Amino acid sequence: MEYGKLYICPTPIGNLEDITLRTLRVLGEVDLIACEDTRHSLRLLNHYEIKKPLTSYHEHNIKQKGPELIRNLKEGKSIAIISDAGMPGISDPGQDIIRLAIDEKIDLVVLPGPTASITALVASGLNTDKFVFEGFIPSKKRDRIKALEDLEKERRTIIFYEAPHRVKESLSDMLNVLGNRRIAIGRELTKHYEEIFRGTFNQALDRFSEGQVKGEFVIIVEGNSFEEILEIDIIKELTKQIENGLTKKEAVKAVSEKYKLSKNEVYAESLKL
Repeated sequence: MEYGKLYICPTPIGNLEDITLRTLRVLGEVDLIACEDTRHSLRLLNHYEIKKPLTSYHEHNIKQKGPELIRNLKEGKSIAIISDAGMPGISDPGQDIIRLAIDEKIDLVVLPGPTASITALVASGLNTDKFVFEGFIPSKKRDRIKALEDLEKERRTIIFYEAPHRVKESLSDMLNVLGNRRIAIGRELTKHYEEIFRGTFNQALDRFSEGQVKGEFVIIVEGNSFEEILEIDIIKELTKQIENGLTKKEAVKAVSEKYKLSKNEVYAESLKL
């Protein structure tokens, strides 16, 4: 028996119109649609009057559901994988079924479509020539700080995803580790309350520090563009600021912001004064 095909189908990240004609055709032709949340996906499918069997496939059932989907494919059924929003396989369990299909030599068809990371990057106004996608930043503070320290000298534009309840804390840690760089934040992309914030970490903290923060966030961070950082005499700069009347704490902040250095690095040097 000939194996069925596995289709990776991007879905809108907000606006239901952001779906390709090809994706709609495929979703209407396959035997089964595997999705993260069947209730969420039904809204999209009902909008386009697509009536197909749905099965849940998410991070909590990938170990048992993945092999089941592979068996269906081997029996000749065609299956579409969709996520709640965007391209399956990017920061979701779609990558697991993709690997299984490749290992089993099942035909894999990836359809192009919307993804929040590239949408936010293009809207950011920051350098798009070279960039790195880091996905969701670690939720635990210690792990998050370590991840940011590993990226401190990254020269490419950096893309992060973040949940609304952690965005303030993550922005604060980014400021402390990476320095007050230029950033852009995409919130609720393509939706009615879409917001593209452009500014610095300090300005972003002012914008998002008060009240309840809602929506899904993409944070775009300027890469480290200061090769001369290694040649800066931090002690000399701190001394100059203190002689101008600043406290040591104020001097640390001033030098870190002026040269886009991490506060941790400047503070460590200030202990030598």
